[in-house]
Amino acid sequence: MAGPLDGLKVLDIATIIAAPFAATLLADYGAEVLKIEMPGHGDGVRSFPPFKDGKPLWWKAANRNKKFATLDLRTPDGLALFKQLLPRFDVLIENFRPGTLDRWGLSKEVLWSIQPRLVILRATAFGQDGPYRERPGFARIFEAMGGLTYITGESDGEPTHPGYPIGDSIGGLFGAVGVLAALWKRARDPNAPGEEIDLALTEAVFRLLDVLAIEHDQLGSVRGRIGNANGYSAPAAVFRTSDNHWVTLAGSTNALYAANCRAIGRPDLIDDPRFATNDQRVAHAQELNDVFAAWCAAHPLDEVLAKFNAAQGTLAPIYAIDQIASDPQVVAREVITRVADKDFGTVAMTNVVPRFTVDPARLRHAAGDIGQDNREVYRDWLGLSDPEIEQLTERKVI
Repeated sequence: MAGPLDGLKVLDIATIIAAPFAATLLADYGAEVLKIEMPGHGDGVRSFPPFKDGKPLWWKAANRNKKFATLDLRTPDGLALFKQLLPRFDVLIENFRPGTLDRWGLSKEVLWSIQPRLVILRATAFGQDGPYRERPGFARIFEAMGGLTYITGESDGEPTHPGYPIGDSIGGLFGAVGVLAALWKRARDPNAPGEEIDLALTEAVFRLLDVLAIEHDQLGSVRGRIGNANGYSAPAAVFRTSDNHWVTLAGSTNALYAANCRAIGRPDLIDDPRFATNDQRVAHAQELNDVFAAWCAAHPLDEVLAKFNAAQGTLAPIYAIDQIASDPQVVAREVITRVADKDFGTVAMTNVVPRFTVDPARLRHAAGDIGQDNREVYRDWLGLSDPEIEQLTERKVI
């Protein structure tokens, strides 16, 4: 039950969410990940709410399955220790501004001289080159300049960010995929050189919006906001039930449209020539949405769901976390599982995605305290004595 990446060793010197999330995904799949933080204050996510008993809950989830050491790479002794550690690792993940590691004496040439097969993931807001290379970034910048925010929200309202820094998570996903792609080269050829991956987090968000570039190029159009409507399917919107819950509906094929019509007891809509094809339904979207909105408004959630399930329709409840946690499918598949935590015994977290049948991955523990594994790293791995470790700690090298 080690996971498909068992044996892979990853050194995570990144901060906040996007790049560390890439390392967390690799850890989920079985890699051994050592997260190195600055002595004293550590990664900024340690100060992010929410807290329980003064402990950061977001931190515990965002950096689960990792080991934790401290090291100041800016000091000569810290740099020397880092160079001793590096040969143990297959992957290095960092998100400093371009050129920062070079200034500290850790250019890619130096890194590859120490570990020739090292895969280096560099995550920045805009990439390693170009006029914006020096600009800082965070999720809202990636979402805004990557095109996501502009197309999100009501047509007559302001552009809307998601209620979660999804731009960071998107970047982390691309980072993990990039690392795995580079590792495939190493798997094919044991003598293959290392790789440097230039992950621009703004580009990662834009990459998900597949149609925007070709739509603008070929049609000259600029996609705008349409709220909860759907530009390629009708009926499709968010509706309120009589007991004040929310549901969402979509379905572009004729078969799904027919099933949705039968769910609300309106088979007459199936053969209405105005709605014969998906294109025609989109052209009459408001009429259809009004019909379905009125029906949902007259029925409680349980009845709405029962009718659509019976008809094999394509409607779903819009869940808050308490509803996700109690959903029978979520419970049956253990989508939320419990993991060991040093402060609270066990805590609930989302399970590994996707599932591996032959070599399943698993959650091992929540994220821990700053520098909690220093003795293992510096004494057991590098052979330093306890007095040496104490001296380095006093000097804030570790």
